[in-house]
Amino acid sequence: MKKDFVSLADFTSEQLQTLIDKTIAAKPAYLQKQGPAPHARKTLAMIFEKPSLRTRVSFETAMTQLGGTATYLDQTAIGLGDREPARDIARVLGRMCDAIMARTFHHKIVEELAQNSAVPVVNGLTDYSHPCQAMADLVTIRERLGALKGKTVAFVGDGNNVARSLAVACAKLDMKFVLSSPAGYELEESFFETLLDEHPHADCSLIHEPGRAVQAADVVYTDTWVSMGQEQQRQDRIHTFQAYQVNEALMSFAPKHAMVLHCLPAYRGCEISEGVFEKHAEAIFNQAENRLHFQRTLLDELLTNGGIE
Repeated sequence: MKKDFVSLADFTSEQLQTLIDKTIAAKPAYLQKQGPAPHARKTLAMIFEKPSLRTRVSFETAMTQLGGTATYLDQTAIGLGDREPARDIARVLGRMCDAIMARTFHHKIVEELAQNSAVPVVNGLTDYSHPCQAMADLVTIRERLGALKGKTVAFVGDGNNVARSLAVACAKLDMKFVLSSPAGYELEESFFETLLDEHPHADCSLIHEPGRAVQAADVVYTDTWVSMGQEQQRQDRIHTFQAYQVNEALMSFAPKHAMVLHCLPAYRGCEISEGVFEKHAEAIFNQAENRLHFQRTLLDELLTNGGIE
């Protein structure tokens, strides 16, 4: 039993596959406003060091659909790690609420919350990983392309938290993962070494040239080149990543069936062209919607069982 949902590395392939299956099975009923609401009078505390449209709305809506409520706590309200240490905040919220979601700059903050909370803690995003996003991505791929096994995801751009979580997910679910980043912006070697130690048969590779990276891709994935907290690097990053834009020229190297995903917000003309974004907009906004559906399933599991079995 895993009390918290902090990193995909903590879970077996069977556990992740079960969460995906349950998400897809439950989705139609909730779309028809007929899904069960088994968690009346339960409360999710939502900690936001970093603001987010999709994270706030998806978690808050998920708790509402499950019959509960969500409380929004920003940095001004609680002073996480500044006015009050994370361990004390965790112990307070663990006595008042039924689960905690945290979207923070530093991964160690979510780990500290989980270690000190009596109730489940969910990683809504950190500088190191974004597990809920990766799981929503897998739900989207499964819905549109069928079985996940053997599919290839080519991540073009910054080797960031989303790329790291996707790489772990692909390794666990027998998918191929290709990262295409400029030199110096890849995922760290130690990450890949650990991943391959734990999953010797994982098919993960780094290909600097984006045209070659997408040649066998079922999914071409991109994300912003400048994340929150990197604003001072903006001009340098835009210059460095120019050759890594997902545009019509790059997609000409990919198979015709390849879908494009983007975890949003999208900066058209930077990491993705207007034309490619709009051509694949249906998949991209389905991907955003699936944040709600996956997180509702996740919260239901955590609130029902006290963790992931």
